[in-house]
Amino acid sequence: MSSHTTITPEEAADRLAIRELIDAYAHFADRRQPGSQAALYAPEARTLVYTADPSTSEPAQVLVGRDAHVEGFMSLNQYVATTHFNGQSTIDVAFEASRATGETYCLAHHLREGDDGRKLILMSIRYEDTFAKQDGEWLFAERKLIIDWTDTRPSVP
Repeated sequence: MSSHTTITPEEAADRLAIRELIDAYAHFADRRQPGSQAALYAPEARTLVYTADPSTSEPAQVLVGRDAHVEGFMSLNQYVATTHFNGQSTIDVAFEASRATGETYCLAHHLREGDDGRKLILMSIRYEDTFAKQDGEWLFAERKLIIDWTDTRPSVP
């Protein structure tokens, strides 16, 4: 069984703010609000996207800066709908530097309609994050989006 340490009210508030940041990312993705989603990032933050291809350890895509994030997030428009379910998160907060790291699991459902019919693409994603507190607000400084596996199946309307 794990042991829990006592945390200060400030640390509890920071952990809650980081969890709200993680959830806001999924919310804005599902609502197709790329500008709001990109605003969750520090101005020069980056996202590295890793596919489920075990033959490479290099990111398939790298986004740097908010404008690049807006453009990257617009790729979700290829889907009729998406639903991101965030699961467990582990957050390690380092208050002296106003930085934190964490890992969050997510099941992302992507519904696509095309010439080959309606498909549901399910992605198991892990986000490895570095957070920065700037002007009292927690933001993403770096986000590694790691696709562990995908499953594509027909979907009935």
